[in-house]
Amino acid sequence: MQWAHEEGYTCSWSRQTCAAAAKYGHRSVLIWLHENGCPWDASTCADAAKRGHLEVLKYAHEHGCEWNQSTCNEAARSGHLEALKYAHEHGCPWTTLTCKYAAAGGHLDVLKYAHENGCPWNEDTCVFAAQGGYLEVLKHAHENGCPWDKGVCTNAERGGHLEIILYAHENGCPWDSQTCASAAQGGYLEILKHAHEKECPWDKDVCMAAAEGGHLEILKYAHENGCQWDKWTCASAAMCGHLECLKYAHENGCPWDKYTCSHAAEGGHLEILKYAHENGCPWNEDTCAFAAKKGHLNILKWAREHGCPWDQQTALDARAAEPWEIFQWAIDNGCPI
Repeated sequence: MQWAHEEGYTCSWSRQTCAAAAKYGHRSVLIWLHENGCPWDASTCADAAKRGHLEVLKYAHEHGCEWNQSTCNEAARSGHLEALKYAHEHGCPWTTLTCKYAAAGGHLDVLKYAHENGCPWNEDTCVFAAQGGYLEVLKHAHENGCPWDKGVCTNAERGGHLEIILYAHENGCPWDSQTCASAAQGGYLEILKHAHEKECPWDKDVCMAAAEGGHLEILKYAHENGCQWDKWTCASAAMCGHLECLKYAHENGCPWDKYTCSHAAEGGHLEILKYAHENGCPWNEDTCAFAAKKGHLNILKWAREHGCPWDQQTALDARAAEPWEIFQWAIDNGCPI
């Protein structure tokens, strides 16, 4: 680049050129670029901070490169305390995102520095600490007055972080039915048991989430302990191809309707569709239409061979789908257009 520039060749550069030099810690390259008129902007400082290139950050700032909250945010996100200190001590702004990113990365020293030096925080700090499973970060935030909400328990459940849930609940953090649903979705039976035994509310979304994830033992536990379910439990199992979950739900009285068949067709799950139809689940034109739309010719053929109705929507969806043979087969077999 230097040779081309000195020889007078046209060399395309932009603000991204300086940012790239900063990102990879090439201070000498950045100096040369700046001295030869290459533009820069706040992304140069942000990229230097993100990678912890303190000397690059210093050079850029001392030579007039602008910065904004992204510099502090990126330093916090990556755990580069010295870069954050330099930026803050030289007037770079920060926001609640700085604490949030520090917590999300589990960077307790960064969070402590930011908070002790006046950086604002909000519920997101606790939520993201919980999501990452960073108990010490969560403790520090809570014990120093950081607010929290039900998102803490929900995100801890989603990640399977039992210690986080225990601490949060024992210290008065609120939770709701989404907390149990998140545990079910993630397949965390022991966590769901704990939440339920501690009287965390649950609703039909728990069974739906368990069925969607194929977590049969969770579905059994929830149902056997009085959790409600509805037609979406079966539909979710069908969409995601979880036959055993569908069987259990149906055999234990969970309702189903046309959406079970149409979702099975949409997901391409022939065995699911066979089971549902052979056990009396209703279907309608949507089953054929979704099979065509998603390119599942084998399912479309089976559905038609077993009397499933179709209409113009099947032809429309088949025409827009791949492969083309689906549309051709539909037309050849009398699909209305």
